[in-house]
Amino acid sequence: MNANLGTVFVALGLVASAAGVATVAGGLATRTPSLVVRSRTWAWILAVAAVGQVVVMERALITRDFTVAFVAEHGSHRTPALFNVATLWSALEGSILLWVLILVGYLVLVVHRFRDRLGDPMVGWTLLVMFTVCAFFFFLLAGPAQPFGKFEPWVGYDGPGPNPLLQNHVLMAFHPPVLYLGYVGFTVPFALAVASLATGRLGEGWLLEARRWTLVAWGCLTVGIILGAWWSYDVLGWGGYWAWDPVENASFLPWLTGTAYLHSVMVQERQGMLRVWNLSLLCSTFALTILGTFITRSGVLESVHAFTESGIGPLLLGFFALVVATTVGLIAWRGDALRTPGSIESPVSRTGAFLANNLLFGAFAFVVLLGTVFPLLVEAARGDRIAVGNPYFERMTMPVGFALLFLMAVAPALPWGRGATEVLSTRLRWPAVAGAVAMVVAVTLGSRGWAPTLAVGLGSFAAGGAIRHLVLAVRARGLRGLVGRSSGGMVVHVGVAVVAVAFACSSAFVRQAEFRFDEVGDSATFAGHELVFDGLSTVELSEKTETRVAVVVDGDRFEPAISVFPFGGQTIGTPATRSTVRDDLQLAVLAVPDSLDSDQNGSEPGSIVVRVTVQPLVAWLWIGGAVMAIGTVLAFVPGAGSPTGRAKGREREEVA
Repeated sequence: MNANLGTVFVALGLVASAAGVATVAGGLATRTPSLVVRSRTWAWILAVAAVGQVVVMERALITRDFTVAFVAEHGSHRTPALFNVATLWSALEGSILLWVLILVGYLVLVVHRFRDRLGDPMVGWTLLVMFTVCAFFFFLLAGPAQPFGKFEPWVGYDGPGPNPLLQNHVLMAFHPPVLYLGYVGFTVPFALAVASLATGRLGEGWLLEARRWTLVAWGCLTVGIILGAWWSYDVLGWGGYWAWDPVENASFLPWLTGTAYLHSVMVQERQGMLRVWNLSLLCSTFALTILGTFITRSGVLESVHAFTESGIGPLLLGFFALVVATTVGLIAWRGDALRTPGSIESPVSRTGAFLANNLLFGAFAFVVLLGTVFPLLVEAARGDRIAVGNPYFERMTMPVGFALLFLMAVAPALPWGRGATEVLSTRLRWPAVAGAVAMVVAVTLGSRGWAPTLAVGLGSFAAGGAIRHLVLAVRARGLRGLVGRSSGGMVVHVGVAVVAVAFACSSAFVRQAEFRFDEVGDSATFAGHELVFDGLSTVELSEKTETRVAVVVDGDRFEPAISVFPFGGQTIGTPATRSTVRDDLQLAVLAVPDSLDSDQNGSEPGSIVVRVTVQPLVAWLWIGGAVMAIGTVLAFVPGAGSPTGRAKGREREEVA
């Protein structure tokens, strides 16, 4: 029943999205606004289809209906309830269901937002683009990514459950949906950009809407990336949270271009400049989400995230090419109309700083994109499989990151017009002092090496500049001064600075070692910590058998574990972590008796091998991420007065 009902919902969604495309296109072609207005009916039918197919699949997963092929391949009676629900996005077909659900949700929000303006051609083209994207993904569900295929289970059949890595931490219930809210959310500003190009309404009137929707998507993507790093750190047990994995890069690329847009759009709003650049950024950001989906779900690149291979790769790549070709064609078509007479008065101005900021973000994105797709290009050209390692990304992105931190401090202090040196020096005096003091403190506490020390200095410099702005805003308007795009953006800057410093220090000063324990009472000393082996215990759970290794560290008991999942005999580690604001201590089990032999771990059979990792400031990564999320919310709330009026008033106040 579930398979048949789910197939009906998929078919309904495909028909409704195609009908929506036809209705809106017909209304635009014949200049009949009433037809476009009628498309909202198809949007609501799409909502019924999207919600219905997800509800049916979740019902099949919860009831373990193995007559549905997706449940037979990824469900299990042994999977805990929470992870059973999260199984939906553990594999290709279910992740497309989630994508479609969120996409249709955004479509309904757009219809509701413009409910009184549906006859406007600008809104009509926006809906046309979104209906088209919906039609493409419903086509995937109806064809190569069919989630409701049928299966005939035999008596006593039980599925393997989701990938063990995806049922080993509670964050897997939240990380993918939040990430998809950001990923899919960029469809709306992309649709608005296409609508602007198609209608020829290329002024600044549409920017406010595009900026708001971009901010929502960007904020969700930020939180999703932070949650993913947290999951990686807590689950994989290698002491890391970011490995420049292809799928990590796929989520980071639209974040970079989206960040660039949120900065450059202010230049267009104020001075009418960078129209082509901003349109290109919006279109590129959406295109990168499609490319990221191709990388994630096609199986073309090896990744800890790429759990499935499928035949949808060519379709996603074709859709990506269509998006790029369409947007490039539209921008070229409107080239003359997009030209603006404005120019930069002085490089030493906020406009000049924002332009430099965007060039750096563009360079950052190019470096990451090249390192991510280069293995694909080599394989396509020569048939060889290669991998681009961390050294490439670290060496190429480090100078760009330092330059961005510097601009984070300088740009908000610059006036929009020609800047006066004395004004700039006054505004940057205390942030510069904060940066210098932070570097001295870092060296005093043991910082060795120019890169982490410079990161601490520049991060503190950027945070000091943002805090100065917030102090002035609170003095002028009280707590209301913390609300609005400008102040919210400064809160985000503080969060970014915290993340940057934590990233640099935790990566540069990580200490790691492996120890072998043979008997209870065996001890070891590492990085000032005393470790004492305190025994083994085995716990039988419904989905796995967990062998826990008790280790007492400085009087605190840690129990890292190795879990064996019965299907496939997969072995997954579960580290134990003690986190403080100063540093993290993490223990991960590499081997227990009868789990790994001497050829695999280099120790005698029967030995217990434990990896100990000590990293400073890891907790500040999550704190910085939370600050960025709070800043995004504050930026979305309208501040007092108009943006232009606030900016002018602030300039007068600071100059005085």
